[in-house]
Amino acid sequence: MTVHDVPGVFNVRDVGGLPADGGRTRDGVLFRSGHLARLTSEGRERLAAFGIRRIVDLRDEQERRDEPSRIDGLGVETVCLPMFAGSAASFFDDDLSLDDLYRALVDGSASRLVEVVRAVLAAHPVLVHCTVGKDRTGLSVALVLAAAGVDEDAVVADYARTEHLLPVARNDAVLRFLRARYPHARHLEDLATRSPAEAMRAVFEDLRLRYGGPVDYLRSYGLRDDEIAELRRILIA
Repeated sequence: MTVHDVPGVFNVRDVGGLPADGGRTRDGVLFRSGHLARLTSEGRERLAAFGIRRIVDLRDEQERRDEPSRIDGLGVETVCLPMFAGSAASFFDDDLSLDDLYRALVDGSASRLVEVVRAVLAAHPVLVHCTVGKDRTGLSVALVLAAAGVDEDAVVADYARTEHLLPVARNDAVLRFLRARYPHARHLEDLATRSPAEAMRAVFEDLRLRYGGPVDYLRSYGLRDDEIAELRRILIA
């Protein structure tokens, strides 16, 4: 896993180098990040240097309108796969815990999660992002990696790394805003800033209990064995 400095974007990393069945994930195939609305000119050059052919944007329509990606002229295809009905603000309105949020994504966005896998298959190098690159991106990339046969501990560690890559100034500003708007929310800080390993471990355990595991979950919503084999060919060296 390599963290990249891309001016105007935080939490940019290449998930290459993770241990998997029969090898490791390839460098330069699958990237993840926060949104691209503040991408600078230098950041655009660095993003172009990755050779990315496709961007998978997991944000909803309102988020995309409020903070449009600054990728015009880069010649990159964007696939929009919003991960939930309604707006991201509903997390805070409903005071969801991370466990609640991830269960809602698993249950309510299963077909979209399969589409993320297919989007990675169809064109790569590929960048997957949401607003922060923590929850929707974290779950989506975790399932892609799991389907490719990456060791579960490595998948969980990649998810958990986000918490340490979010800028302190960003976290402070976001928390001030959210606390003023949702003064009684108990899970606000977790939702906005944290990616504890135990949260993703809980997702995997839930998928084992209900489906047999993350790969079986994806299969149950239509992902085919030939697609899984192709994903492993693309991602694992």
